[in-house]
Amino acid sequence: MPPLIFRRGLDRKNEVAGVLAASYHSDLVGAIKASDFTFESGRLTVHLAREFGFCYGVDRAVDYAYQARQRFPDRPVFLTGEIIHNPHVNQQIRAQGVRFLTDPGESIDALTPDDVVILPAFGITVELLRTLVSRGCTLVDTTCGSVLNVWKNVKRYAEQGFTSVIHGKYWHEETRATASQAQEAGNGHYLVVLDRAEAALACDYIRGRESRDRFMQTFERAVSPGFDPDLHLTRIGCANQTTMLSSESLEIGEMFRQAMRDRYGDDELDTRFKAFDTICSATQDRQDAIVDLLASRRLDLMIVLGGYNSSNTCNLARICADRLPTYHIADPDRLVSPTEIHHKPAGGKHEVVKHGWLPPGPVAVGLTSGASTPDNLVERVIRRLETLANGGAEGES
Repeated sequence: MPPLIFRRGLDRKNEVAGVLAASYHSDLVGAIKASDFTFESGRLTVHLAREFGFCYGVDRAVDYAYQARQRFPDRPVFLTGEIIHNPHVNQQIRAQGVRFLTDPGESIDALTPDDVVILPAFGITVELLRTLVSRGCTLVDTTCGSVLNVWKNVKRYAEQGFTSVIHGKYWHEETRATASQAQEAGNGHYLVVLDRAEAALACDYIRGRESRDRFMQTFERAVSPGFDPDLHLTRIGCANQTTMLSSESLEIGEMFRQAMRDRYGDDELDTRFKAFDTICSATQDRQDAIVDLLASRRLDLMIVLGGYNSSNTCNLARICADRLPTYHIADPDRLVSPTEIHHKPAGGKHEVVKHGWLPPGPVAVGLTSGASTPDNLVERVIRRLETLANGGAEGES
């Protein structure tokens, strides 16, 4: 008998609504939205981006996780790993009694049909799903609809004999899941390119300007098993990890289109190149809101709040860092004092300490948060900024 799979909730939405509101929502943030997304206190002005924080897919995933715990109070409930890339949210879910299969001491091999397993918002690989089904577990699938849309397109590419070129991070859970979908459908192949530089190298290979050895060395861990660039780059279809920088995804798609045109000519382009819009609308909205904020407000600095391993949050920081001092912080506690902040620089890999980050006099701070960051953390950042800027007990130099 196939396992039970919940994909449309578990009929416990009303029961968990109160605890979700208490855990993640903010009356202050609601009031700021009603005040033209602006907060003023003493010398501090905070301008919120008009789109920020939990997207629909994340909100749904967290909701389903809480519903699962409510629906199965006497059964072990697991997550395959982080449900989203926000440590605060993952810790809150752990506090509900949900166990993470990636934690020490846990094992997929120990799962039984009595266990409930939640699949995260960015999905899981075909191989992992097959394993969970074989164990007979009850599954709660929170995979985001935008991710499912990408899967649909890469499967179509594979069925039509096209290699999927995925703009993403080959190590990211979503990209690994997408790549497995491409490989599963019609024995398809994939190539994952991280950025413009890697795309340029691949495009040069298509044009015959790059060596096979360099190509294979660069993409050693970012191609499907048995990948042969001479065979599998003759027909390609573009897709992307939904949380990447949208402008970069579009540019990379055009780079590959031009490379195929240069190699095969206009007459063969339609039979050798495909591209579908797989950019997540929520990701696009948050990136557009940052661009609008930077253009419409005079800002002294930007705070970007969210997990350091959150791709969409890192890309928000990248957009801002080209324009003004930008501090990507994992949580409000990184705002240590008016003279000290702990943050991850845009494009960096590790947290650093910055001194003298908060300027004297009237200060205008832009603020946004990644799609995995709840409003209650945004409120804590605003309150912390208020204290530090206005010389409260914790804000004195």
